Amino acid sequence: MRAHGTLTRWNTDPGFGFFPPAQPGDDLFVHLSAFPRGFEAPRIGGVLSFETEPDTDGRTRAVRIVRAGTPASRHTNATRSSTAREELGRGRIGLTKVVLVMAVLGAGAFAFQQRATLSAVRKPAPAAEPVVSPARSAAAPAAASQFSCGGRTRCPQMRSCANAQYVLQHRPGTQMDGDHDGVPCKDQWCR
Repeated sequence: MRAHGTLTRWNTDPGFGFFPPAQPGDDLFVHLSAFPRGFEAPRIGGVLSFETEPDTDGRTRAVRIVRAGTPASRHTNATRSSTAREELGRGRIGLTKVVLVMAVLGAGAFAFQQRATLSAVRKPAPAAEPVVSPARSAAAPAAASQFSCGGRTRCPQMRSCANAQYVLQHRPGTQMDGDHDGVPCKDQWCR
């Protein structure tokens, strides 16, 4: 509990003084260390607010002194050091967040680049005009009535060499003539 008193004696060299007692008895001792840092030198007759606690000899002394009318600081040294640690921790959290955001952005850029690379690899090369020999072009109209493209573009989807030739001639973007010589599915049907 805080009390108020007027400083009656002060010894500057050793840095201590006394308050008159609130109850009959000895004067209340006060040491320079009980004043906050930056506090101007105590003056006799100055009204001060303080708390009391027993010293090592069991006598009561004044501690945590402030000028009367000034709110008492509730920060002890332990609280100040924990506050400093919290502020330092906040800086670390900020740095952690920045590093985390940078990592996410880096991973996103890497994934985007990989996706673009894979898309470029998967795009089929533009189909060249198939070179058709005159003998085969005469056979194609006869086969036209037997076959249909039906969305097929690869050799495993064909049923015969004639079917593959019909699809190669009538459907763009097929993947059956790797060397673009006009003969499709050499390994499976048209040997």
